[in-house]
Amino acid sequence: MSEGGAKRAASPTRAISPPPLRRKVATVTKTTVANFFTPASQKKPEPITWRILGTSLIVGKYVPEKSASQTVSEHARRIASFDLDSTLIKTISGNTFPKSPKDWQWWNSAVPGKLRELDSEGYQVVIFSNQKMIKIQKDIKNGNSESKSLSNFKEKMTAVMTQLDIPMSVYAATTDPEYRKPRLGMWREFQDDYDLDVSGIDLKNSFFVGDAAGRPGDHSNVDRGFGTNAGMAFKTPEEFFLALPPVDVPEIFDPASYIKSEPGSPRETPETFARKHPIELVVFCGSPGSGKSTFFWKYLEPLGYERVNQDTLGSRPKCLKVAREFLVAQKSVVVDNTNANEETRAYWTALAKEFDVPIRCIHFLSPPELCKHNNAVRASNKEMNPEARQSLPGIAFGDYARRYRAPTLEEGFEDIIPVEFQFKGTEEEKKLWGQYWV
Repeated sequence: MSEGGAKRAASPTRAISPPPLRRKVATVTKTTVANFFTPASQKKPEPITWRILGTSLIVGKYVPEKSASQTVSEHARRIASFDLDSTLIKTISGNTFPKSPKDWQWWNSAVPGKLRELDSEGYQVVIFSNQKMIKIQKDIKNGNSESKSLSNFKEKMTAVMTQLDIPMSVYAATTDPEYRKPRLGMWREFQDDYDLDVSGIDLKNSFFVGDAAGRPGDHSNVDRGFGTNAGMAFKTPEEFFLALPPVDVPEIFDPASYIKSEPGSPRETPETFARKHPIELVVFCGSPGSGKSTFFWKYLEPLGYERVNQDTLGSRPKCLKVAREFLVAQKSVVVDNTNANEETRAYWTALAKEFDVPIRCIHFLSPPELCKHNNAVRASNKEMNPEARQSLPGIAFGDYARRYRAPTLEEGFEDIIPVEFQFKGTEEEKKLWGQYWV
């Protein structure tokens, strides 16, 4: 067959060539080409920069082109700071958490105009948000440099900040309690980023706006606590954007006020707690975080009492074994455990009968909110945590409350000594303790 012969017929198993594709119109513009070849030093800076601190803090900074060369005021800066969700924005879907990066709208139509107005008046606008649903770890499984939740958050916040188009920053804390409100980790990072110290901020005319205000129906009061900790005025979104009157807030635990009006507790002094017998067994009864161990080291250890503690020994049988050894050695013993109910305390009243020694009870009366506060302060401040105890989960306090039955003399105690918590420490420690931590 000559080279110019008939074409071969297509067989059923041979793919027929697809029709030629129409050439697409090129989308590369002269501007794009010019920008590609422009030296990095001459390119316009990106309006938004992102960075991650550790595994728990996301920081985004938006600098509009028009303000890139603005100079910083020599006067103390006024800070207009806000929570994000249910304060500046809300979901379009009505869900608590957004379905996609585009599932957002302004909390109220007044929000963007008010934020721009604050910028025009010289305020530094900043967002502080707890974002526990965001995972910062890389999405290695799918080959992505960051998790989907982080990408979605950055896309959403890029849209929010671009639409406002004012100089602002967002700080979003995921898991680490150090950064999460009401603690001041995000606030300190903000101060470092803007090179601000206490004298560089006009706290009197600065404020924080958030929806977690401790009102009936609010999920917490962490926003109110954050504003208070930072020394700023606090308002709810309804008060700030809609000029509505404040809503009455149920009484909540205020550590600073507690210190100022600490209950008198004459029994919490070495002079009024004294050893009554050469050998005796003392049982503590109190919630985690109620001050039991501190009380032992401050008042009973100097009197020669030995301590057994289940956190350090690991189990009740081990505590009973060590306590028995101390009693055999003719030493007085303190049982530094929660001992929430009669069934638990019965182990110790039985031991006292076995050795024919008097048994006494010290009853710690700290309310749950104070105990949770102590737990958080202790775990977050090494200088106030000599035993290096880890933070206890919330379930530990609920479990104690569920099991708790007040001790009675009918259980066999010679006396029951009530103790209310009183803070003891340096002025610096007092300042730390007086902040909101949970």
